[in-house]
Amino acid sequence: MAKPTTSYEEARKQRMEENRKRMEALNLPQLAHSLRTSSSPKASPMKRQKPPKVEKQIVEVRRSARNAGQPSPVYREVEVKIPRSYVRVSKHRDLSNRVYASDHARAEATEKAEELESGLGTDYPTFVKPMLQSHVSGGYWLGVPLSFCRSYLPTRDATVVLIDEEGEEYNTVYLNNNHGLSGGWRGFAMAHDLVDGDALVFQLIRPTTFKVYITRAEE
Repeated sequence: MAKPTTSYEEARKQRMEENRKRMEALNLPQLAHSLRTSSSPKASPMKRQKPPKVEKQIVEVRRSARNAGQPSPVYREVEVKIPRSYVRVSKHRDLSNRVYASDHARAEATEKAEELESGLGTDYPTFVKPMLQSHVSGGYWLGVPLSFCRSYLPTRDATVVLIDEEGEEYNTVYLNNNHGLSGGWRGFAMAHDLVDGDALVFQLIRPTTFKVYITRAEE
């Protein structure tokens, strides 16, 4: 019974001896020893990248072939006169030279206008409007009595014609919501040199046409 065990041991030793010889033939023991004794390789440090080198060069600016041989232009400050039509004018006018009518002159002109109105009869609706500074300067806005607007004037915005005593016609814009004359009234006031204190009689001769009579405020 002991013989098989001895044969197995002998065969195992023989295989081990053969393996050892093969390893020696391949020089494997020395390689394994060198791997165990050598220290672990150090990680190579990261290479610091150098910033790109910037070179400053003086180059000639390209110019068109037509101007290549000419010297560079020289710039200097010059005074430029802007046409008056291009100058933006402030919306606020200088009203320091306004002339205000006295109470006496104002009352006298209004009284004359009322006398003139009574002489026109009752065939056409009329109203008297004493002039204030807002009517003849600055905003140039003429308010119409509310009762007159509701009774005789259109219920929408419309063009209203003013005819002076010479028969000249002036178109104005009637604003229904504001009950007054806006665009065009300024032209009428300036054309007739209206001033504070004057009094006007408006006679509605057609649905959107007034005959206008002027009485002057005299000091």
